[in-house]
Amino acid sequence: MNRRSAVVAAAAAGALVLGVPTAASAHTWWGGWDGHHRTPPTASPTPDPSDTPTDGAAETAPSDEPTSAPVGSEITPTPAPSDDSEAAPVADDESAAPAADSSSDSDASAAPDASFVEDFSASAAIGQVASAYRQAWQPYPDGTSGIYEPSKTVSVHDGVMDVQLGGAGAAGTFGTVAGAWDHVGGSFSVRAKATGGDGNGAAFMLWPTSNVWSDGEIDFPEGNFESSPSAFQHSMTPGQEAERVQVPTGVSWRDWHTYTIDWDPGKSVTYSVDGKVLQTVTQDVPTKPHRFMFQVGNWGASGNLLIDWVSTTE
Repeated sequence: MNRRSAVVAAAAAGALVLGVPTAASAHTWWGGWDGHHRTPPTASPTPDPSDTPTDGAAETAPSDEPTSAPVGSEITPTPAPSDDSEAAPVADDESAAPAADSSSDSDASAAPDASFVEDFSASAAIGQVASAYRQAWQPYPDGTSGIYEPSKTVSVHDGVMDVQLGGAGAAGTFGTVAGAWDHVGGSFSVRAKATGGDGNGAAFMLWPTSNVWSDGEIDFPEGNFESSPSAFQHSMTPGQEAERVQVPTGVSWRDWHTYTIDWDPGKSVTYSVDGKVLQTVTQDVPTKPHRFMFQVGNWGASGNLLIDWVSTTE
């Protein structure tokens, strides 16, 4: 398997808002993971700054980060990762996916040279991923929206992040504590596949750090696991955000594929699979800070979403 070591910097931690693009009911928001988000997403709880791991870095928040949740939002602190940053051993869990060979002769299977690359080379048991990968993945707090409990579903083994399906949902943002929240343009890639999980699905997305839906939503890949994933680029007209352009991929979640978003702010978004361009969209192109993240629901059959590597521009 061609993977490269994560390129991460010592990050400054602050009062970061973990915006959650979900509604209280999965059925009212995803509508079956077809990309048609029927109601605007809601903002998430604001974590307690003291719970954010700093690795000794100075505590300064990005200047354009909101520091509190909107009025009416319930404030829930982010669970504090363990002070021990060493990866924990893999749990002896029969539901974990077997080792999967994601090697390929295609150059698209290898993680690119990018300012942030995570290849999940260090194993971490369920409940230990947040601390082992605290400068690579920022999970939602358990209990968010009544759907997500990533501490109960996510592990790392055999060079992949393994998200167990059929129980609790999982969601989180990729990147360093300081760099994950302020992407304005760049290239974003993930190499992934799914086994089982029929009736469930995944959405990898660029979501606005402001949590204002009309600042733009870019989803790729997204779709039910028993179907073919697509790209969905949403309207930025207030009140019409559920309208979107769909770009089919013609590939299956059951096979390893590399999905890439190339975002030129205010100009275009280009979608590619395994290095082959599918389409370039030039309408409703965001210009404000976004983060790259994923979500899976807490419904459907058992299975596993496997993530070989992820890369972003920071």
